[in-house]
Amino acid sequence: MTKALVLGGTRFFGKRLVERLIGEQADVTIVTRGNTPDSFGSSVRRLQADRTDPAALGSVLGSAEFDVVYDNICYTPQEAEEAVKLFTGRIGKYIVTSSLSVYPFGERRLQESDFDPYTYPIPGNRAKADYAEGKRLVEAVIFQKAPFPAAAVRFPIVLGDDDYTRRLHFHVEHVRQGQPLGVPNPDAQMSFIHAGEAASFLAWLGRSPLEGPVNACSKGEVTPVQIIALIEQAAGRQANLLRETEAAHMSPFGIPEPWYMDTAKADAAGFPFQPLDEWLPKLIREIAAEPLG
Repeated sequence: MTKALVLGGTRFFGKRLVERLIGEQADVTIVTRGNTPDSFGSSVRRLQADRTDPAALGSVLGSAEFDVVYDNICYTPQEAEEAVKLFTGRIGKYIVTSSLSVYPFGERRLQESDFDPYTYPIPGNRAKADYAEGKRLVEAVIFQKAPFPAAAVRFPIVLGDDDYTRRLHFHVEHVRQGQPLGVPNPDAQMSFIHAGEAASFLAWLGRSPLEGPVNACSKGEVTPVQIIALIEQAAGRQANLLRETEAAHMSPFGIPEPWYMDTAKADAAGFPFQPLDEWLPKLIREIAAEPLG
């Protein structure tokens, strides 16, 4: 039986990951601050600690060993360094959730080699970095300092009906309410992944020998204007689409240039990603059918 530790497993794709691991008969431990209830019942072991407090995390884990650790809430190089210290000599594999944000924008499909964490400089001055730089440094620390096998999953924007950031909901609600919707580059190609597929990929990766940085996204790309067209069809209303508007009405998908990934590495290892058009229109229809708040 696989012994799995999940850091960040009580909401969105982390929750779905835990559900999949339970379905695979894994011995699952989750670490939580105790603020978010879950529906796992007696199927998991719960430990309570703040992920950002290394002493507290180390105390609740004690001397426990794990076959695989899923770290969905590592955002800084300091947290990555603490993870290296904490898990050295006691885990089989470490999987950290990273991001498409490690890459620059541009007119081509991004490959793992477009950001090399094995040579990326790790600064001595640990001033607070933005999200993208934080994820670059997390990867750099893990791949340059960890003595255990590790993988960093570079996800694009993850979508789902239970997305607590409500990024797709934002667009649907703006169209349904006739509010202005700011999209600076409506024709920019983008990658996405469904929360369920993200969880499936993480669970699969825990069983796979695949290591290093790995892109994970649904097959195919879509532009913001194509997403808006799907919303218009589902909502029965035309969008008030603008390139610029007030900050509160600017799209969370409002990127300046294309931003999409190549999944050849994961494809070759045997993971079958879903076509984007098999789930995105259905998700939009489901969100559009929800009552407005």
